[in-house]
Amino acid sequence: MTFPERFSNLPEYAFPRLRKLLDPHRPGGEPVDMTIGEPRHPVPDFVGPILQAHVAEFNRYPPNDGTPGLLAAIAGWIRLRHGADLGPDRIMALNGTREGLFDACLALCPEVKRGQQPAVLMPNPFYQPYAAAALAVGAEPVFVPATAATGFLPDYASLPPALLDRVGVAYVCSPANPQGAVAPRDWLAELIRLAEKHDFVLLSDECYSEIWRDHPPVGALQVADETGADPERVVVMNSLSKRSNLAGLRSGFVAGGREAVARFRQLRAYGGAPLPLPVQHVSERAWSDEAHVAANRALYQEKFRIADRVFAGVQGYQGPEGGFFLWLPVPDTAGTGGGTGGGTGGGDGEAAAVRLWRETGVRVLPGAYLAREVAGHNPGRGYIRVAMVAPKEDMRRGLQLLRDCLFG
Repeated sequence: MTFPERFSNLPEYAFPRLRKLLDPHRPGGEPVDMTIGEPRHPVPDFVGPILQAHVAEFNRYPPNDGTPGLLAAIAGWIRLRHGADLGPDRIMALNGTREGLFDACLALCPEVKRGQQPAVLMPNPFYQPYAAAALAVGAEPVFVPATAATGFLPDYASLPPALLDRVGVAYVCSPANPQGAVAPRDWLAELIRLAEKHDFVLLSDECYSEIWRDHPPVGALQVADETGADPERVVVMNSLSKRSNLAGLRSGFVAGGREAVARFRQLRAYGGAPLPLPVQHVSERAWSDEAHVAANRALYQEKFRIADRVFAGVQGYQGPEGGFFLWLPVPDTAGTGGGTGGGTGGGDGEAAAVRLWRETGVRVLPGAYLAREVAGHNPGRGYIRVAMVAPKEDMRRGLQLLRDCLFG
């Protein structure tokens, strides 16, 4: 049988790869899983009653684009949070944002750009569906370093003009997964100007936007509105997974220009899976309520402070500006013996993950699994990603074990 080649160069996804790395080894203590970004704070108390009140509606086909009430709630949240006034024709409900981030290329990336194969820009490291989406439409994925040297954000403006002219879609994530960097307003404004100059769409992944340390991150819709940019240049994704601890609800949205959202809607009418009506009712309430979001954010801000105390004095440690991951550089001796305390990122994240698991039972994700090798260099190799989602005391214990093992 003949299979397609378009995805043949995709590496195995991060978590099956991690299981192959760690599962042959016995944990060195009671396991503490700090790998996956799965929120474990309490589910909002309104979820159960709303689901129960609408349970009979599971027998109905839901509207593909979202109920009027849900679209109005999302529009209200965007207006409150970002000051942008969007009508319902510029918003569509999604099954979380992975669906939308993948489908964005199908809906918005041209087959040919200036007579050539289109390019899709993405930060490196990055959320892995970006690359699969580029390959799905026959585009060239272009991995742009997002390292300490660039403030953990990709420097798209430094790319050759001939390459930028081929770009169909450019992904950006703020707060960044995995590094936790927040894109400044001026940086986003310059990127939007770059998109207008070279005729591409900026796709902004803002799933972590409501988890921040000191100040709420600015959003791409907000900057586009403030600068008077063409609304078709910016498409934003967000979800309830992180802000509301509802990862399993699979509820998010896409918002952008009328034409961009119309193309999404056309694609979704053929191949999308609409949210069940009870889920849409819960989502409407969740986007309309900020009290549970503020309480959730306060828990993460306390976790930021715990991490700062645990890693005080560790060279290379940088607490995140937003999101809930630590992007930790590992010492170059992490896989071979006692830690040096250097934390310069010269080590091997895979070796560090194996050592942590075997000696302490702490389970983390090697940074290389979230990046691609370009010109012989993988920018995630010297890092581990640590998810701060476990209950507070479990997280504190895991971080302390990690520090003692790798940096002691």
